[in-house]
Amino acid sequence: MQYDIIIGLEIHVQLNTKSKMFCRCANLNEDVNKEPNSTVCPICLGHPGTLPVANKQAIEWTILTGLALNCKVNSYSKFDRKHYFYPDLPKAYQISQYDLPLVYGGQLEVDGRKIDITRIHLEEDAGKLTHPKGKNYSLADYNRASSPLMELVTEPVIKTAAEAKKFCQQYQQILRYLEISEADIEKGQMRCEANISLQEPKKWKYKGGCKIEPAGGYKLNPKVEIKNIGSFKALEKAIEFEIKRQAEALDNKETLAQETRGWDENNQKTVSQRSKEEAQEYRYFPDPDISPININSKWLKKILADLPELPREKRERFKQQYGFSDYDAEVLTADKNIANYVEQVISELRAWMNALGRPWETAHRKLAKLTGNWVGTELFKYLNEGGQNIKKIKITPENFAEFISLIYEEKINSSAAQIIFKEIFTKGGDPGDIMEAKSLEQMDDDNELEKIIKDIIKNNSKAVSEYKAGKENAVQFLVGQVMAGTKGKANPQRAKELILKNIK
Repeated sequence: MQYDIIIGLEIHVQLNTKSKMFCRCANLNEDVNKEPNSTVCPICLGHPGTLPVANKQAIEWTILTGLALNCKVNSYSKFDRKHYFYPDLPKAYQISQYDLPLVYGGQLEVDGRKIDITRIHLEEDAGKLTHPKGKNYSLADYNRASSPLMELVTEPVIKTAAEAKKFCQQYQQILRYLEISEADIEKGQMRCEANISLQEPKKWKYKGGCKIEPAGGYKLNPKVEIKNIGSFKALEKAIEFEIKRQAEALDNKETLAQETRGWDENNQKTVSQRSKEEAQEYRYFPDPDISPININSKWLKKILADLPELPREKRERFKQQYGFSDYDAEVLTADKNIANYVEQVISELRAWMNALGRPWETAHRKLAKLTGNWVGTELFKYLNEGGQNIKKIKITPENFAEFISLIYEEKINSSAAQIIFKEIFTKGGDPGDIMEAKSLEQMDDDNELEKIIKDIIKNNSKAVSEYKAGKENAVQFLVGQVMAGTKGKANPQRAKELILKNIK
């Protein structure tokens, strides 16, 4: 049977505030170098009689995230207690938000389709449990307990595993642009959980508020939540597996349970963990120790002033202002620091064109294409190989721009460009000086080049005969001989033109 696939996401993100959510302890998140339980206090350990105080920075960053996603802001918000018992939760309840989150509504566009966002709220993180192998006990580390955790919940309107993955990737990109979290999913700074159910077509309808309801006498199939997802690729695979598992169960008339399942990376499948709780089972009520939050227009205006240019707007500007292609604009703006670096390179190229008295408009698309190609291929390759951050590389934007200008003016060929690029990446330096020191400047004297070509044609009569017999590849052999004879200084395209001209 064909089923409607209904997917919703819950995404938790650790915020990079200096202190924890409700106390002054350092916010270490996943700092593995710290001794367990070394950054704790009576407040984050939940000792009786302690009073939490909300972190203003975390509140502002949550609102800022909402503004970036076109959410509405609650002028009146509050914190609630969410009750459940687990050893990593010192108080036996979690301070979270229930019916009055900081922001609600909003959308994030994924491949032209707008995914509705239900809410973004703020809460405290739990501690961390470790389970020593072969032992019958667990160890609790509360360094992470009470760290600020921001949760985004989508409406159940996502249709495919690929769409869910891309939503998370684009959300991560926005968080990094806002500079409020590294949101590294593999380090646990971003935790993506998926809710999935399969329903028969035309027997349900979307109600809003994260809910669907049955049409007529149809009984809804239960939803399953998937946790323990350690990468975007794993998220996509986990959802695909769960869709297949549920479809097969329904086809076989098996009963599905509303449950939480974990992703087993080793076996590439989901496994049952526990039954899924309903909201009422958490016994939410307003936290009596934390004052409600009133967000007035003055405060909101201050937060709005911190909203930077976001990835989507930057992509469009890169295309319109600099002439980048759709692909290059997307690649170059994926990382905010890369985008800033590219803009500095373009600025240097523009200054160079102005200094030569040449109109920028006559060359900006070709220069943008060259920049995009070399950043998106060679620079990315070297950065990835060395695990380097673009903020710390030795190639200054000025030197990168000069390197691009050498290629643009055809002073160096592709082989020489590779040599120079490797040199300036590993050691830094002026590309023009390196070109001269290594004698890499491209030969631009046609008379000298033609003399070399005539000798090569004379000494390679077999290749000439093969070309005349219809073997086009013979010309490439002759071009290779020219490049060897000029020690790589010839322009391959010009060499080919002169070879064809001189073959009788």
